[in-house]
Amino acid sequence: ICLALPSALPLPLPSSCSSPTHLPPQCFQPVLIHVQMLWELMLLGEPIVVMAPSPTISSETVLALTSCLAPLKFCCDYRPYFTIHDSEFKEYTTRTQAPPNVVLGVTNPFFIKALQHWPHILRVGEPRLSGDLPKQVKVKKPTKLKTLDTKPGLYTAYKTFLHKDKALIKRLLKGIQRKRPSEVQSALLRRHLLELTQSFIFPLEHYMASLMPLQRAITPWKNPPQIRPFRQEDFMRTLEQAGPQLTCVLKGDWLGLYRRFFKSPNFDGWYRHRHREMTQKLEALHLEVICEANILAWMKDKSEVEIVDLVLKLREKLARARCHHLPVKEETLQRVGLYIETIIGSLPEDLQAVLHHH
Repeated sequence: ICLALPSALPLPLPSSCSSPTHLPPQCFQPVLIHVQMLWELMLLGEPIVVMAPSPTISSETVLALTSCLAPLKFCCDYRPYFTIHDSEFKEYTTRTQAPPNVVLGVTNPFFIKALQHWPHILRVGEPRLSGDLPKQVKVKKPTKLKTLDTKPGLYTAYKTFLHKDKALIKRLLKGIQRKRPSEVQSALLRRHLLELTQSFIFPLEHYMASLMPLQRAITPWKNPPQIRPFRQEDFMRTLEQAGPQLTCVLKGDWLGLYRRFFKSPNFDGWYRHRHREMTQKLEALHLEVICEANILAWMKDKSEVEIVDLVLKLREKLARARCHHLPVKEETLQRVGLYIETIIGSLPEDLQAVLHHH
């Protein structure tokens, strides 16, 4: 099953989108009914081991899992093909500490015992013939995974927050029986996962946008106001009116899922990315406000020290805008440059010489 993101679909956050990946449909079929559980595990950044019959299937499965959150970026570590020779071997196999937030792809049977303490183990098998409907295996606890057991399955004690989309699973299983082209199966699944992720992310985006200072609060001669802090409880209160239920029919404990998500590296990565974008937007707006201000009027009652300080600050802002590619028009940047020259030109010659060399 391809968990790639179709390029034609609109994304709320293209800059943080995971790279699309393909998952061979045959090896994934026995755990098709657990696709939402896998999505939740990936969303929460849970430690997962993928046990596969070959390095290719191992790699493709791991990469497909990490891309199933698109347009949300998967911010945890992942190893498409992990072996006993990897430097983290001891760290990942030790039982003295909890497994890290990593998705590991392995093929060596040795890992069945070595990684048995990991909370979630996905076993994928060899590809099957098209149309041969595999038995949908139940979720088993990790302790049930036997060394000689090579049957595909998902071994975990995890309980999902959301209910299964039975209609989707029915369509996918029927598609296997009817030998529906894998591209169609892929499109069905990836659209479902995309819509699920978007339904989950939109309330967060909506709340995050509300933390942005009002544009009228940005004045030219003061630092731009700060983005208000993200308060989890405030966000939770917004869900009644603007929660995922507006765009998603799935029932379940959405609040519980958000609470767990807040503890995951994926939330941290998403928040940092959005905060950085918003900070850059604020800086860009500040530059635009400066361009619209009457600098000469401001300078009239200012001392030389204050004026020089302004020149240095504007230069710093200009350099930062270019270095960090802030969302500012080139015309605005050129105007700021002209403003700097105008200000310097109004100063005594000795100061002008110093500033031109600075």
